Amino acid sequence: MRKNFDGPTGDVHTLWIEGTSLSGNLLGDPARRRVDVYVPPGRDDNVPLPLLVDLVGYTSGGPAHTSWKNYGENVPERLDRLIGTGAMPPVVVAFPDCFTRLGGNQYIDSLATGAWEGFLINDMLPAVEARFACGGDGRRGVFGKSSGGFGALVHAMRHGGSVWSAAASHSGDAGFDCLYHLGEFAGVLRHLVDHDMSVEAFCRAFEAGPKAKDTDWHTMMILAQAATFDPDPDAFYGIRLPVDMRTCEIIPERWANWTKWDPLRMADEAQHLAALRRLKLLYFDCGDIDQFNMVYGSRRLHDTLESAGIAHVYEEFHDNHSSVDYRMDVSLPLLAKALS
Repeated sequence: MRKNFDGPTGDVHTLWIEGTSLSGNLLGDPARRRVDVYVPPGRDDNVPLPLLVDLVGYTSGGPAHTSWKNYGENVPERLDRLIGTGAMPPVVVAFPDCFTRLGGNQYIDSLATGAWEGFLINDMLPAVEARFACGGDGRRGVFGKSSGGFGALVHAMRHGGSVWSAAASHSGDAGFDCLYHLGEFAGVLRHLVDHDMSVEAFCRAFEAGPKAKDTDWHTMMILAQAATFDPDPDAFYGIRLPVDMRTCEIIPERWANWTKWDPLRMADEAQHLAALRRLKLLYFDCGDIDQFNMVYGSRRLHDTLESAGIAHVYEEFHDNHSSVDYRMDVSLPLLAKALS
């Protein structure tokens, strides 16, 4: 729902991209993917624009951000307002559909959920940039919220300066000890009791419907993370939990495969810090009452980056993890200005 119906409006185009990187995933998800692309109003085809890529949170897909939204702007409407008022320079924005049958992914390569890092970099970017004459070296940014914020952070740490030149994370996963660990895994085990402690039985029941409860979705989220961070090619959908299924004791070698992807752990490694130094902008924020405890990991990440002398912008705001799209009013102008 637009705030200003009189201002100029951009166009949203839909591409279908053959994601060869996604072929053969254990979930059987399609490799052909929809990518919506926002082009700002009055775009001069002779002037190349920066490209931003929107990574959505768990349970969502890129096209959800381009759809009509009640009592609020979708992202193209937000861009129209910010660009139209001069708050940010014009950019092209891609919204890839990265949904999986486990409810989403973390935007990294996984045998189970698919090579999503490869899809974004090797399949999607060349197709979008060729079609819309945008982006290119030094002019690509990535942003997202929650799982998408995690994706933005990890991509910045792995490909800062080579693929991405700016990144913004809203309430992104950081500090896995506070975010997951014992309490979340115990909750999954309790939920599996009604499914004979079988991950396959739970997933089959979830897919059969007709209605999923919040606890079902929460369990599915942890299973999706397991398939992402520590896939088992011999397990159903590649899912194995990093705990003993009877006692909920952490299995150290399994948990280590999770924590190596924690942005806090990654920020201790020289190659990741070097990638962050090459960014034109690194922005991240978190609500100070985030119900998933992400604020504590965010604070520790901020402290780590400050100690390492990594230029970044970190902000906290008084809110929780939910419905914080309004924070894009801060990040989008910063990204666009850094890349312009």
